Amino acid sequence: MQTVTSLKAYKANVDKALRNRFQRQALDNFAVAYPTGRANAFAGMNIAELVDKVADIKDRTLSRMDELYAQFKANAEKKGIHVHLAATALEANAIIADIAKTGRATRIVKSKSMTAEETLLNHYLESEGLEVTETDLGEWIIQLRHEGPTHMVMPAIHLSRHQVADLFSEVTGKRQETEIERLVKVARRELRQKYVEADMGISGANFALSDTATIGLTTNEGNARLVTTLPRIHVALVGLDKLLPSLEDALHINRVLPRNATGQQITSYVTWITGPTPCAAADSGRKEMHIVFLDNGRRALAKDPVFSQVLRCVRCGACANVCPVYRMVGGHQYGHIYIGAIGLIVTYFFHGRDKAKNLVQNCINCGACKAVCAAGIDLPRLIKEIHARIQDETDHPLSSILLGKLLSHRKLFHQLLRTAQKAQAPVVGENGYLRHLPLILSKEHNFRALPPIAKTPFRERWPEIKPSVANPTQRVALFAGCVQDFVYPEQLEAGVALMARFGAAVEFPMQQSCCGLPALMMGEKAAARDVARRNILAMRGSEVDQIVTLCASCASHLKHNYPQLLADDPAMREAAERFSEKVVAFSSFMNDILEIPADAFRSSGTQTTYHAPCHLCRCMGVKHAPHELIRKAGLAFVPAREEETCCGFGGSYSGKFPQISAQILESKLADVAATGADLLVTECPGCVMQLRGGAEKKGMKLSVKHIAEAMVQALEKT
Repeated sequence: MQTVTSLKAYKANVDKALRNRFQRQALDNFAVAYPTGRANAFAGMNIAELVDKVADIKDRTLSRMDELYAQFKANAEKKGIHVHLAATALEANAIIADIAKTGRATRIVKSKSMTAEETLLNHYLESEGLEVTETDLGEWIIQLRHEGPTHMVMPAIHLSRHQVADLFSEVTGKRQETEIERLVKVARRELRQKYVEADMGISGANFALSDTATIGLTTNEGNARLVTTLPRIHVALVGLDKLLPSLEDALHINRVLPRNATGQQITSYVTWITGPTPCAAADSGRKEMHIVFLDNGRRALAKDPVFSQVLRCVRCGACANVCPVYRMVGGHQYGHIYIGAIGLIVTYFFHGRDKAKNLVQNCINCGACKAVCAAGIDLPRLIKEIHARIQDETDHPLSSILLGKLLSHRKLFHQLLRTAQKAQAPVVGENGYLRHLPLILSKEHNFRALPPIAKTPFRERWPEIKPSVANPTQRVALFAGCVQDFVYPEQLEAGVALMARFGAAVEFPMQQSCCGLPALMMGEKAAARDVARRNILAMRGSEVDQIVTLCASCASHLKHNYPQLLADDPAMREAAERFSEKVVAFSSFMNDILEIPADAFRSSGTQTTYHAPCHLCRCMGVKHAPHELIRKAGLAFVPAREEETCCGFGGSYSGKFPQISAQILESKLADVAATGADLLVTECPGCVMQLRGGAEKKGMKLSVKHIAEAMVQALEKT
């Protein structure tokens, strides 16, 4: 659990996690293997349709939460099940403790339940003098270590077999060997007696079916069946969000859940329980069964127009499986109790603002979590919404306030960049990079070489380089973005040259500025709205077919976030929608709209690999166009194993969490090196900055270029 009260203290914990080599390797191994396992499990299935169906089922049930609860309760009581509703976590714990005391139960066995973790049930019951034993292998291990789970599905993934052997040796008083099979036998032997002696079994539930008062559990160990059958009292602690109308709905979700969680077509055990069964140990001859439904903010959350979708979550843990930050630091530093992207959001609602305020800042906004979510939750957007809400409720840091105000004033922002360009001369080295870091940055930022601000920004070059195109097939407004405008203008020049060469007339509206994504990432939503308005107005006078940008992050922000930011602005809502419809990424425009031919390029055969910018491949859905352009340009394309894994830049993220950014970059460059490529191309200036600067710092013989630059160099001269 997160107990730190400041971002500085949180960063210190994160740094400690980065030094845990075994955890890093274990998470890395799983992250590499997971996409293949998931793809194999979903082979031949339409994943998008399955996910949409899960989202539809959950949304329909959330709107009927109270109705479904009443139906479940009525049907359950007919079957002899006792149903309770707890408004808070504390109330749920008290109800369960009272059930134990009334039933003279002192020894409790428990199967894995994230809802019980949410309420800190074990701690409460133990404080009441009850003995509680976790029976899931991973949960038992972390219980013995007095830790919380580091993953919702694999709670002890951060531990080595050597650590577990040492732990079991301490528990049993006998030295245990490190073979996994032997350790499993030790756990089985130690836990077997607990099942036999237990008075009460506590479980969670993946599903609660209102029409039959049935609960469903999906597990990979047989412990849940022992917990729910052997003791004379069974208590299920279930979130109200697990209510479903029927078995049909549950079965559809269960087609997706194991595939998304662990790459299995189905878990080892799928258990359905409908009412108490005969039990010789009970005085009445029948098991005593209780179901405690937990609200803890769920009913209010279900009515929230923005955040209700978080209750779609099926607890598969996939958002952690693909998260580059989780991969580096693990769940104890990437969650409070619930981990991964979903944890960054629900922590605010279930455990409070103070527990969430540091966590929500540790999101790199790569979009991998949204792309893999079993229920289609827009996790990156909601994380940013939580960040902005927390700052609105407390205080906005001075740094983010200043950034917001600066981006809202284009002339001031651009003048500051021009002033910085003149002041940087003493610290620009012969290699073209900054020789010394700016004073505001610490040595932690020294993991990459940083480029200087260009002598002449693109906007000042535009009058001289603007091409004249007779009978254009497309009319384009170029959106530059601040990094390409002021740091990498050569990337824009290459893009303009290519578009003009293949028949597109290009305009450059001079009133445009930064896209505003940095402000949104810093929690300055009002400033992001203001920048969006200004850029839309700057483009309004242009009669163009497309708005093209060579920056993947700008493309995604302009296309998806502008309509959301201005949805409540009657004067700008329709303009934002029209603007969004015209936004297209450079590679899509060149390959899919202009359909440039391969015979315009000479073949060099240069071994070339590609880094897919997160906002391009996931947020914009552009995957194949860059591959086609690389091949058309006569370059020998060598795919990287982790082409779509984040490079670690994340804009302001790499400034706030440089040590995580550095480690993500290290892994990325190792993956690139494994291809043997001489050239690495990408389609985002931030990625170029990160990858080129990292390669320079490491002394790699690797050329890193924007795809437009690589294509211009490959053009046949005419």
